[in-house]
Amino acid sequence: MIIFIISLISGIISGMGIGGGTILIPALIIFLNVKQQIAQSTNLLIFVPTSIVALYTHIKQGNIEKKVLKTLIIFGIIGSIIGSILAVSLGSSLLKKMFGVFLLFMGAYEIYLSRKEKAHRQS
Repeated sequence: MIIFIISLISGIISGMGIGGGTILIPALIIFLNVKQQIAQSTNLLIFVPTSIVALYTHIKQGNIEKKVLKTLIIFGIIGSIIGSILAVSLGSSLLKKMFGVFLLFMGAYEIYLSRKEKAHRQS
């Protein structure tokens, strides 16, 4: 049952374009006690079909900025190669800490943006 709930929430978040890994990776580690590398690898496998569905929906809605696609794809591939090499060479504990710091910064950034947008709307 826990896998069903984790998968459903992760899929919903993925469909919104936020990235289901923000839910899936910590949930796999906390509830299923898997290593950080395995959780991240599993996330990548799940990412493919969920992103195809989300991409199809967003293309139909015209939500894709086509001018930046080529650059994003090229440097995304380069970054994924570097990230993969790092992920398998780092210890699980360090990788877990790095992921936690990343989530913390992303959360703080989202709070900052929402406050900035709220202040902008009020002015």
